[in-house]
Amino acid sequence: MNIETIAGQLAQVGYIVLDQPLLRSQSAQLHSRCQDDERQRFQQARIGRGAERQQLDAVRGDVICWLDDGDGIDHAYLVWMERLRSGLNGALYLGLFDYECHYAIYGAGAGYARHSDVLQGHRNRVLSTVFYLNEDWQLSDGGELVLFAPGGDAIIDTVNPTFGKMIIFLSESVPHAVLTACKQRRSIAGWFRARDIA
Repeated sequence: MNIETIAGQLAQVGYIVLDQPLLRSQSAQLHSRCQDDERQRFQQARIGRGAERQQLDAVRGDVICWLDDGDGIDHAYLVWMERLRSGLNGALYLGLFDYECHYAIYGAGAGYARHSDVLQGHRNRVLSTVFYLNEDWQLSDGGELVLFAPGGDAIIDTVNPTFGKMIIFLSESVPHAVLTACKQRRSIAGWFRARDIA
């Protein structure tokens, strides 16, 4: 990975899209883990925090499963992200101390309305990441990630969720939405965190 390029884009425009940052074989292994055939692994996603968490399908329609560091495939991905965390701390002095992530599966017709990844009352999420696991994805399949300008409705980018692509963006500064897709859409969503400064 080229930390200098990633850090430069984050500092200048607030996000970067990486094409195939992982080996295709590793991406294929992650895809094999992101299957909801074991229903007990995946739970309906909720919005909010603590006692205020709630399930609102009209806002967010994915099912999720947190990565397990004890699983070899998940562990390899978390090791890669740890290298990224360390490199970005060195380049941008962000104070990132950990990373959390989950698999996310959106069924056909599901999406996620415009939102920010910073939870109300907390400012510990600094960088958001999404790694896409959608093989043979076409533009007509939908499911794009739309990035909005801070504090406005202007669209700054639309990212097609093709296999092996990753986007990294500033959690607080880049509101975003997941458009509905015509078929099942898979990804790993994650957040690099700093100490909570609520």
